[in-house]
Amino acid sequence: MKSSGTTNTKNRLRLGVNIDHVATIRNARGSNYPDPVRAAKIAAEYGADGITAHLREDRRHITDSDIHRLSDEINLPLNLEMAATNEMLEIAIRHKPHAACVVPEKREERTTEGGLDVIGQMKHLEPFVKTLVDANIRVSLFVEPDPAVLDAAKKLGAPVVELHTGSYCDAPLGEKRNNELQRIIKAAAHADEIGLECHAGHGLTFDSVTPVAEIKTIAELNIGHFLVGEAIFVGLGSSITEMRRLMDVARGGGKK
Repeated sequence: MKSSGTTNTKNRLRLGVNIDHVATIRNARGSNYPDPVRAAKIAAEYGADGITAHLREDRRHITDSDIHRLSDEINLPLNLEMAATNEMLEIAIRHKPHAACVVPEKREERTTEGGLDVIGQMKHLEPFVKTLVDANIRVSLFVEPDPAVLDAAKKLGAPVVELHTGSYCDAPLGEKRNNELQRIIKAAAHADEIGLECHAGHGLTFDSVTPVAEIKTIAELNIGHFLVGEAIFVGLGSSITEMRRLMDVARGGGKK
């Protein structure tokens, strides 16, 4: 595996590479390339700790065939992003990914907008989470950085939460962005206090990742759209290498 430096293993922040938008490019022409499974293998070579793929109900990017191949052909843990529907639950149970991240999903949205309404959907989510946990699939809930929502996630029995970083990334530099960062910091600390593993993701770039990566109570970042976009100019391996380097430096290791 190619690497940009070393960092303390105990302090190491994991990187999950989301390959959805390799499939978006493929599907734009209805072709069989570029291949998201090939992208996953490159990600593994260049420092990814896991692969994330969102199988949406409308199959706009990742397809059932992609999930089947990812399950069979990659050695990294697969994190299946999915809506809380019976169809997706059946697919998760059939493929047994390492992890399932439950996300909100609306057909009209361009990408996942905001976190899951855990408090309002407790009754619906409870049996869904239990079924995944009973199948020995690590469950995470994609949520807003709100302590009350984290408390609800804990009650549901989900061992992991992924904090939505979109509001932070979209905020202009200065007070507004700092306020959003403080929400993430406080939420990650609260997750740690109540025994939840904390991940984060959505919209992170080279310019915005460092302050989030510095939060010691966050164990994993999931990043995709930016890495695929940057790959157009420098190649996927190089974009992942640079993101990995920035994350390692933020955690006190690697080369600046």
